[in-house]
Amino acid sequence: MKTGKKVAFVAAAAAVALMLAGCSTSAASTDDSANGGDSKELYIALVSKGFQHQFWQAVKQGAESKAKELGVKVTFEGPASETEVDNQLQMLQAAIDKKPDAIGYAALDPEACVPLMDAAKAAEIPVVQFDAGCNSDYPLSIAKTDSLGAGALAATHMAELIGDKGEVAIVGHSQINSTGVERRDGFVDEIKKNHPDIKIVDIQYGEGDHLKSADIAKAMIAAHPKLKGLYGTNEGSAIGIVDAVGELGLKAGDLTVIGFDSGQAQIDAITNGMMSGAITQNPIGIGEQTVQAAYDAIKGKTPEKIIDTGYFWYDKSNMEDAEIAAVLYK
Repeated sequence: MKTGKKVAFVAAAAAVALMLAGCSTSAASTDDSANGGDSKELYIALVSKGFQHQFWQAVKQGAESKAKELGVKVTFEGPASETEVDNQLQMLQAAIDKKPDAIGYAALDPEACVPLMDAAKAAEIPVVQFDAGCNSDYPLSIAKTDSLGAGALAATHMAELIGDKGEVAIVGHSQINSTGVERRDGFVDEIKKNHPDIKIVDIQYGEGDHLKSADIAKAMIAAHPKLKGLYGTNEGSAIGIVDAVGELGLKAGDLTVIGFDSGQAQIDAITNGMMSGAITQNPIGIGEQTVQAAYDAIKGKTPEKIIDTGYFWYDKSNMEDAEIAAVLYK
C-alpha cells in the first residue's frame, strides 16, 4: 500500500472508531447490564509485531501464562512478517472494534499507529505497550528491553572478542522501529566512545528476514576482506549472518559473529562455534508484564510507565546457568 493510501486508510479507520465510540456503550457495561450487574470475564487483546520469529511465540507463552494466573482471557495475534505494517494496523483496528477491556500493542511503525491510539482513547479502551511503542501519549506503559543498553553490551563483547581493534559491520532489522534503532545506536555509541581502534565499516538492514540478511552479510564480507566481526540486531538478522558464513565456507572463528535474541538456530550456532554469543531478552517476562499492566489498568491502577524486563549476554560458557537458561527460548 502506498503512503497516501496508508494515511487515508488509518484516518478513515480512526474516524469510524470515533463515530462508533460516540453512539455505543463499552462491552463491559453492556455485558454487566445484561447479566444484572454480574462481573464478566475480562478480555485483553494483544497485537504483536509478528509471528516470524520464535521470540514472539515466547512472548505469547508468557502472556497466556499470566492470563491464566489472573483469570482473564487474552488473544494474541500479529502479521506474518514484521514488514507488514498495514496488516498490523488492520489487526489493531479489529481489536478496537471488539471493545476489549484493554489492548496490548507492539508498534511496527511508531507514526502510523497514532490515529488508532486516538481511536482507542475515544472508545475508552486502556492501552499498554510491549517491545516497541507508538508515538502517542495515550498508552499507559510499555514492557520492554533496554535496547540501548543491550546494544552497548553486544559492542563490549565484540570488542573483547576481536582484541579491541579492527573492522566490524552491523546487519540491522529496522531503521524505523525503536528496537532496531536503539540496538544499533547502543552498539555504535559504545564503539565510538570506548573503542577508538574499532571501525564500523557498514550498516545495512535486512528487515529481520534471514534470507535478505544473509545476502547483505555476504556482500559485506566480500566488500571488506579485513572484516573481523558482524553483529545482527535480531533473530532473523543473526541467523542470516550465520547462514552467510556457512555458505561462504568460513570456519568457526574466522569471523566473530554476535547475535540478538535466542531461538534454537542461534543456540546451535553458539554450540558449534559459528556464533560467539548473543544478547537475549526476556520474552516470557515481556508477555507476563504486558498482561499484568493491562490487568492493573482495567482495575484502575496506574502501571509503571516503563517496565524494564532485562537482557543478558549468553555464550557457550553460561547457557546452562539457571538465570540464563530461564530466558532462552527454543
